[in-house]
Parts: sequence; C-alpha cells; structure tokens
Amino acid sequence: MRSSEIGRRAARIRRAAWTLVIAVGVLLASAGIAAAASPEPTAGIGDPRSSGAGPGLVGDPLGAVAIVAAIGIVALAVTLAYVRATAGRRGPSGSHRGQGPTTGR
Repeated sequence: MRSSEIGRRAARIRRAAWTLVIAVGVLLASAGIAAAASPEPTAGIGDPRSSGAGPGLVGDPLGAVAIVAAIGIVALAVTLAYVRATAGRRGPSGSHRGQGPTTGR
C-alpha cells in the first residue's frame, strides 16, 4: 500500500470511530430524558381496555381485518403488475436468457 492509501484508510477509521463515539453519547444522553410512569397508584375502575363494555375484544377487529385484506389486495396487484412488466424479457422463441432454444426432447 502507498502512504496516501494508508492515510485515507486511517482517516476513514478515525471518522468511523468518532461517529460511533457521538452516536453512543447521544444514546446515553437521551436515556436520561425518558420519563417513567408515576409510581402512585391510580383508581382502577372497570376494565381499562374498553369503554365500560367489560372484558372482550379491544379496538375494532373488523377494521383490522379490512386493513389486512386491503394490504393483501395491494400486494397482489403490485406483484401482478411486476410480473406483467417484466414478462417481455424473453427471447423470440420464448426461451429464457442464457438457454438455447428447446430441443423438443
């Protein structure tokens, strides 16, 4: 290695080390900022998971099912669009790249 390459490599290592030191310092400094919940007990009236309906399902389960179904439909549409967009990459005989024409065996 030439001395200029060694100097550039050393500079990169120093920069990476300082970046790591700064990142660890920011993480340690921000850890003290986090606030914990109050240790005082709160009035436990009813079930906190729902609005007075008692134990049961939390939130909107039908909405969650609808969102998951919508994500599935979007994923299917994107996949089909990708397959159609890349389907024209075959040769004139319909064979894949890198393979010769089929021999009919």
